[in-house]
Amino acid sequence: MSEMDRRAFIRRSAIAVGAVGAAALVGEGVVLRRRAEQALWNPAAFPPPGEARVAVLRATSYDEGLEGIVGDGLRAIGADVRDARVVLKPNFVEYDAATTTNTDPRLVGAAVVALRRMGAADVIVGEGPGHRRDTRYVVTRSGLLEVLDAVGTRFVDLNTDGVKRVRLQSSYTALRELWLPTTITEADVVISMPKMKTHHWAGLTLSLKNCYGCVPGRIYGWPKNALHWAGLEQSILDVAGAVRPDYAIVDGIVGMEGNGPISGTPIEADVLVFGDDPVATDVVGARLMGFDPAKVAYIAEAGRFLGQGDMERIHTEGENLDTVTKDFAVLPQFRSMKA
Repeated sequence: MSEMDRRAFIRRSAIAVGAVGAAALVGEGVVLRRRAEQALWNPAAFPPPGEARVAVLRATSYDEGLEGIVGDGLRAIGADVRDARVVLKPNFVEYDAATTTNTDPRLVGAAVVALRRMGAADVIVGEGPGHRRDTRYVVTRSGLLEVLDAVGTRFVDLNTDGVKRVRLQSSYTALRELWLPTTITEADVVISMPKMKTHHWAGLTLSLKNCYGCVPGRIYGWPKNALHWAGLEQSILDVAGAVRPDYAIVDGIVGMEGNGPISGTPIEADVLVFGDDPVATDVVGARLMGFDPAKVAYIAEAGRFLGQGDMERIHTEGENLDTVTKDFAVLPQFRSMKA
């Protein structure tokens, strides 16, 4: 992106903020519900969601059997990565040795191995941390680079990658377009790999919110300020609609509750969640955390166009959801989202 393009983007962002207005910064769920009767997406780009598959597999350790579990989960949802250039997008927002902020590096490494066994031509790991500007610090201290070296794959900093202008096919914000990393736009398959966490602004964060890390900080600021100004939940919908992850692998072996996504408390949920649809994955993931997905405004809205939000049309494999559900503690303002 040239300096002239960057200045033009900043001007458009300021206009977008003014168009969305203060209501987008306070009570975003109310804004979404008030606009729910409007079709804020291009039906040609987002055909009606079909049936979805989600697998919930028990996993109690990051040290044993992960490659096999990941392979089983991907096969259970019918993942096809043969001869594909696959990009894994984990969540590495910050590093804090005292808690479990990030997708565990051992799970990322296991996914790389499993995908190669399934015939992927290339597997790349990419992330653009939204909190700490020094990506190298996060991925080094967390142990991710060491794991990726061990499995022989490379890491791409999505905050500094080359970019491509992508016209938005949804209009929950007034941004109209996004600059996305070429590592994402040129991938055959994108897999969102979030940590199962609560979130102090969105209530919870799973595969849809994880797409924020695909948006480059060198253009959108830290912590992706331009997106927050345009409305957090609205931006989640537009960004996820632009990235369109093909599959999801949710790290729920140890999640985070309370004041997530950085300062919360670890909680052992003992599951990995796999999905062939990001909305269906988040519907099931939310249920496993004790949320009612219909009360999480951005997930409910995403179910209107971006993926399958109806549990009756989500085919689950593996564990019975009721037996592995944990009641994740939330901040007081999100208690109304709980089941």
